[in-house]
Amino acid sequence: MKQHKIYLALTGSLLGIVLLGSCAKDPLKNMTNEESRIYITNYDSSAHFGSFQTYSITDSVAVISNGALQKRTLTATDAAFIQAVKDNMAERGYQLVANNEHPDLGINISSVFNNQTGVISYPSYWGYYGSYWDPYYWGFGGYDYYFPYVSYAVYQIREGALSIDMVDLKDAGNDKKIEGVWNGLIRGEAIFNASTAASQVKALFDQSPYISSNH
Repeated sequence: MKQHKIYLALTGSLLGIVLLGSCAKDPLKNMTNEESRIYITNYDSSAHFGSFQTYSITDSVAVISNGALQKRTLTATDAAFIQAVKDNMAERGYQLVANNEHPDLGINISSVFNNQTGVISYPSYWGYYGSYWDPYYWGFGGYDYYFPYVSYAVYQIREGALSIDMVDLKDAGNDKKIEGVWNGLIRGEAIFNASTAASQVKALFDQSPYISSNH
């Protein structure tokens, strides 16, 4: 199995609150929305991101609620997150192309809602939510994707989470299996906000300097 890394990004203010917790009555109740957010990135350390030059991104955001896939009309918040991903990919040197132009990478964005607490493992992360995805809906018809490495993470989702998946379309095998090379997850308060979509997606990419067409 391939090794991977998980990074948790907490603001300096949040760390200060934790360290000074003995001086405050309920420090967690006084956090701002920004301070409550946690950014988790997961990637395949054997992937060579410099070998990818083009990508395609789905034109909508999937909604997974308690394991069930829901399709909805594109919202302003959805559009803001999609544009933020495009901006960061362009900054890293990747070219956006249509699905039928044989992109090297495919990107999906999902809003995940689930009132659960427990321990999950990769690659069973997506299996936890059930077989909710329709590969044709994602825009990469005929393919399933998976994460080949194994690790564990503790999750606690109250309002929801936003997940961004990056998959390798360039090296897809004849078995129609697409390997996931990167995943970014955002949890916290008021994350589904068009005005903060750019800063949230940037936080995930800031944790992932290896995503670059020049590496």
